Amino acid sequence: MNEHNFCYADERFADVQLLRYRLNGFERLSLGQKQLVYCLSEAALAGRDIVFDQQGAYNLLIRKTLETIYTDPTINHDTDDFRQLEVYLKRVWFSNGIYHHYGCQKFQPGFSTSYLLDCLQCVEPRRLPLAEGQTVAQLFEMLRPVIFDPTVLPKRVNKADGCDLVATSACHFYENVAQAEAEAFYAQLKQNSQDDPEPPSFGLNTTLVKTASGQLREDVWKLGGRYGKALAMVVYWLSKAIDFAENDAQKAVITKLIGYYETGSLKDFNDYCKLWVGCLDTQIDFINGFIEVYGDPLGLKGTWEGLVEYVDEEATRRTELISRHAQWFEDHSPVAPQFRKKEVKGVSARVICAAMLGGDEYPSTAIGINLPNADWLRAQYGSKSITISNITEAYDKQARGNGFRQEFVVDAATVELIDKYADALDNLHTDLHECLGHGSGQLLPGTDPDALKAYGNTIEEARADLFGLYYVADEKMVELGLTPDANAYKAQYYTYMMNGLMTQLVRIEPGHQIEEAHMRNRSLIAHWCLQHGTAMQLIERSGKVYLEITDYPQLRQLIAQLLAEVQRIKSEGDLQAARLLVETYAVKVDPQLHAQVLERYQKLNLAPYKGFINPQLHLVRDAQGHVSDVVPCYGESFAHQMLRYSAEYATLI
Repeated sequence: MNEHNFCYADERFADVQLLRYRLNGFERLSLGQKQLVYCLSEAALAGRDIVFDQQGAYNLLIRKTLETIYTDPTINHDTDDFRQLEVYLKRVWFSNGIYHHYGCQKFQPGFSTSYLLDCLQCVEPRRLPLAEGQTVAQLFEMLRPVIFDPTVLPKRVNKADGCDLVATSACHFYENVAQAEAEAFYAQLKQNSQDDPEPPSFGLNTTLVKTASGQLREDVWKLGGRYGKALAMVVYWLSKAIDFAENDAQKAVITKLIGYYETGSLKDFNDYCKLWVGCLDTQIDFINGFIEVYGDPLGLKGTWEGLVEYVDEEATRRTELISRHAQWFEDHSPVAPQFRKKEVKGVSARVICAAMLGGDEYPSTAIGINLPNADWLRAQYGSKSITISNITEAYDKQARGNGFRQEFVVDAATVELIDKYADALDNLHTDLHECLGHGSGQLLPGTDPDALKAYGNTIEEARADLFGLYYVADEKMVELGLTPDANAYKAQYYTYMMNGLMTQLVRIEPGHQIEEAHMRNRSLIAHWCLQHGTAMQLIERSGKVYLEITDYPQLRQLIAQLLAEVQRIKSEGDLQAARLLVETYAVKVDPQLHAQVLERYQKLNLAPYKGFINPQLHLVRDAQGHVSDVVPCYGESFAHQMLRYSAEYATLI
């Protein structure tokens, strides 16, 4: 499919625009590599139900119930209520549950309780997710407050200071457990293993449950345990993938991952991570497992995710150049010497094409990833960093000419600067963030990696962003040929600060504060720099607020100062300093500025959130029935894909 007949943008609903991504260069892979991608893709999709359950105890029941109504031929589709139910169901599909994928607040349906009850009474009861002995009326009464009452389980992840973050979060990582109990439980586990040179990531793959007798126990996510049916399908496809592994090292990685799913042992997970981070001589790679902890208010529990990738060789030359100079960047960092790594190990950086998105990476996905997350693993074995070129390509194609820059950038000269440099500099900043930022610095001996608690994710993202911002302006970038000239970095500084101060507010509902870790990170950096120097200011012209940057070199020095402090906080585990920094600069929203930004953005008729429809991989067989090719197809609609996934990968409902 060529550039001219590929459509990147697809349907839109609520605050979401759906896009498509191309598998650029997929046809150049060998048949064995394509079959490996196919098997790994099936494994990436097989864990879908896990994510729905992790993000809310009622999500699977609600999804199944609404899908039953949506596909029932006896229900009239040509009504306002049905159209509102369709939008709500698409939001549930997009967010893997009833909570906004970014803001974490519960969706409010546009249809009535009576309409839902009427629909439930129309469909065949055998198609509904009824528990044994449960009636349709009882199912309705159970789901009614969860769907319609805004005070019942209102937020998936609550990070508001002063709250019991576990008790007030609807995510399904804890059952009948208070925050203090959970923190004490895991503090004891860490205390018991404080001399372990390879400490487990305690809590990463378990649900913490308080029993009727008041005891705490962990339900492990493994074969034969919680989520066992879903993991059995994941393991089935991983086992198939072994037959097409590119070398023995990759075969060992997949085998160890299967072993980890079988035992649920975090020691096995550590061993898997060591093998995975060292497996470099392949074109195909993948992420599959309980990885990122943003969905847990305590930053412990890993949400299941899947990603299948293959190397974008041309773009990878850029990241390889960065990673080859990793020690130089570490040595010249503005942080205090005791917080720098004396020896940077195993920095592997690639630009890749996503072949399939799954779990928490779908439909909304990251554009860059750096793993593993454990600090000791990074220090001793290194890390893998990826930037996803066909995802950023889709974003860039969709954004061109939409009027956003003309509305929010201060003047024509700055718009011209951004038009000239922004796309390349965005990618470079992502590379620096993922390839080096997350892997930079070190904890002081004895510092608990989880010492920053609920603020840890925000501080870590700020640290990586600041590292990238500091170095994107360095003359080393020009010397290495990564930026065309000494002015290019200004485009990145302007768009980043404008986003942190103003334009990311289009993702926040009026009256709400900033909750999501990445948004808090950007707000923290931008507001701190605004209040600690004279490099930039917010000005008003013709009743509209704009960002004006008058001293880019000073702004870089402010970034250096903040990077030094954020690294100190991370290295020392200074919880109080982290709390003060985040609560002061990252959380609050100016309601007047917020209202203006929303009004200006609304006039552009743009969706603030983007996500993706996956390609569908088709096996082509010859006359003897043998697989002769794997071909990506791009025509599937979002609703068709969601219903197909619910049919093919329904393991827990």
